[in-house]
Amino acid sequence: MRNHHGEAAPAPPPRVHRFFAPSMDPGDETVTLPREESEHLSRVLRLSVGDTVAVCDGRGHEFLARVSGTAVGPDRRREIAVQLLSRVEPAAEPSVALTLVQAVLKGDKMDDIVRDAVMLGAAAIHPIISHRTEATVAAVMRGSRLQRWRRVALASVKQSRRATLPEIRMPLGFEDFLAEPPPALRLMLVEPSAGTARVESIGALRQEPPPMDAAVLVGPEGGWTDQECTRAHERGVRLVCLGHRTLRADAAPIAAISVLQFLWNDL
Repeated sequence: MRNHHGEAAPAPPPRVHRFFAPSMDPGDETVTLPREESEHLSRVLRLSVGDTVAVCDGRGHEFLARVSGTAVGPDRRREIAVQLLSRVEPAAEPSVALTLVQAVLKGDKMDDIVRDAVMLGAAAIHPIISHRTEATVAAVMRGSRLQRWRRVALASVKQSRRATLPEIRMPLGFEDFLAEPPPALRLMLVEPSAGTARVESIGALRQEPPPMDAAVLVGPEGGWTDQECTRAHERGVRLVCLGHRTLRADAAPIAAISVLQFLWNDL
């Protein structure tokens, strides 16, 4: 860890509270926390001037800081200012930027998937609408689900001590997603019962060098249709399975990310 001038500095306290400061510049002496973060610091955690905290900008920078004062913002709400003390070396990000392309699940299951995928190091999460998804792009956009998933992602970043905030992308239909510019490798997770010669074991990737970036597509309850698998294969997506067991829709993405992180990164 380095201090604000680039010199060596001691490690932060192990239980220091972390806050999100998206406007932070590493050259700043002080930074003002957003309204939600200010309220959480003062009203929920009851921290005050002089207390030590950590702040990150979601772009890979993190600092140890001290609460230095309060101010009234443009909306007449109290904002908290913190003084940056020393740079903290955050946990390393995975060497392969992996996007989870998740068909939207029912109820609150997506919240848990977003939380755990962020915790495991996903670089981005892209909700999509497939044939068996019980939602539409318009319905997701009309509701508050996208905003909630972004809040869940931020909470998971703070809990897992990441300093990079993954992007929760705008939802797309399945065909629209396939038409997007692809990463170096796209994988579609299918059930072992798919019964087609095109399906590979995910373990086959051990024999190949890690890609520059990748995306893994995971289906909804009920899985992908045969037509979706065919369309994905035609667009260069590799069909892979995790073994001989059928996993729950909300367990499959976490298992897939874990395996891929193990194959591609030094854990």
